[in-house]
Amino acid sequence: MLSNLLIGLREGLEAGLVVGILVAYIRKVGRADVLPKLWLGIGIAVGLALGTGALLTWGPYGLSFQAQEAIGGVLSIVAVGLVTWMIFWMARNARHLRAELHGRLDRALAGGTGALVAIGVIAVGREGIETALFVWANVNAQENALLGTLGAFLGILVAIGISFLIYRGAVRIDLRRFFLWTGAFLVVVAAGVFAYGIHDLQEAGWLPGVTTHAFSIAAAVPPTSWYGVLLAGLFNFTPEPTWLQLIGWALYLAVVMTAFLIVSAGRSRGRSAPEPAAPATSPVPVTSVAH
Repeated sequence: MLSNLLIGLREGLEAGLVVGILVAYIRKVGRADVLPKLWLGIGIAVGLALGTGALLTWGPYGLSFQAQEAIGGVLSIVAVGLVTWMIFWMARNARHLRAELHGRLDRALAGGTGALVAIGVIAVGREGIETALFVWANVNAQENALLGTLGAFLGILVAIGISFLIYRGAVRIDLRRFFLWTGAFLVVVAAGVFAYGIHDLQEAGWLPGVTTHAFSIAAAVPPTSWYGVLLAGLFNFTPEPTWLQLIGWALYLAVVMTAFLIVSAGRSRGRSAPEPAAPATSPVPVTSVAH
């Protein structure tokens, strides 16, 4: 549950910051009359994300065991690819996000209703669909799907509250540090989802070695113990990984975590002096998100 809560919190806060930038700019240029069109686009994006989650959850029912495992394995690896791309994209482009969004919004204001609805869909839809896919993959790897799903929704609700407070100028948080730590945590979670996806593909017969375990510590860490459940819920830990699972997990974690820390350190060194406090009518400067 905790891992999905943090996933929902991070992804929700990213989307909330984007929405805050768009709303603040629309009010700044005196076009509050177009806000309903933006909210319509955001509502459509939320609907698409929920629809994606529902399709992933109930779509494979009725298929054979091998087909379900194959779909689960492929989508788990796709989810890992998307969340990895998202982490690095945010690390590299957050500094210029506000200017980019302002440019898109200027073009949308000149383009009419359809363009404004579209920018709302695009602004939130990408984050929403990525979140739905990654949360589904993470929940699919855990025993208690209900708690995992509730954790994600709770994280999103908390993110909405924090985003509103930031927009109103009621709170300030170190977004750079927040996204650094949550990004590193997501890399660890993604490594577990990647290993789980490999195991699904092994059970589907697409990859070999499903019965060749690297080790077994089930006696020391029983899957039903509180600490076994905690490790599984946080990191998709399994006490009996196959060799292919272990190798995939270790390679992903070593390569991606190293690259992420290098990129984050580079962005931190390249940062200018701290930004002044944001006015109450605009969100915290997105430059503070850059790593």
